[in-house]
Amino acid sequence: MVTAPEIRETAAPDGRPRDAVVRDALGVGVAVGLSGFAFGVTAAGAGINTLQACVLSLLVFTGASQFALVGALAAGGNPFTAAAGAFFLGTRNAFYGLRLSELLRLPRAVRPLAAHWVIDETTAVALAQPDRKSARLGFTVTGLTLYVLWNVTTLLGALGAEAIGDTRAWGLDAAGPAVFLALLAPMLKTATERAVAALALVLGLGFLPVLPAGVPVLIAALAAPVVLWMKGRRS
Repeated sequence: MVTAPEIRETAAPDGRPRDAVVRDALGVGVAVGLSGFAFGVTAAGAGINTLQACVLSLLVFTGASQFALVGALAAGGNPFTAAAGAFFLGTRNAFYGLRLSELLRLPRAVRPLAAHWVIDETTAVALAQPDRKSARLGFTVTGLTLYVLWNVTTLLGALGAEAIGDTRAWGLDAAGPAVFLALLAPMLKTATERAVAALALVLGLGFLPVLPAGVPVLIAALAAPVVLWMKGRRS
């Protein structure tokens, strides 16, 4: 798990320069923001129209939950089950918010807006900074870049998918899962994280043929507590 360094109110003399923080934040924002294309295409393949896809990106703005939702719908899942799976994945952002509220200490007036940008990428960039000023800058630049690009590319992806017709005929229905796996793979750095991912894969695929669409995602989430429990017993 990524932990934050000691929080300081202002940048230390040897702290990171402003341009370095902005460069890293832009890199993360652009790299991940462009994957909104895949979400737009996946949403169109699931029968979600362009307006609905854009509203999801504007209001939900958490890629894992959005992909889970449209993936379950594309598989013929119940909308309530699909929404439950997406909601479950999104709850992790609440825990990020608890940590970031202490780190950033933003004015009350902007907290509701900032909460909308509390996702994996903005959290990672903020926690990587050595002081509060740099953390605020990294969080803001990452959030703004990612939010704008994600929504623009969602629109372009959805429009493009509608223009070419049946996305499955082009194999584009696999774009969403492929992007999600590409984003996930570099995060699996420890043996515990890899074990959780492997068990989640086994549970998800194992229950896929016998449970309604969307439910295997919820079952796969049990991988984390199971692996942590086993690790605790061994130690």
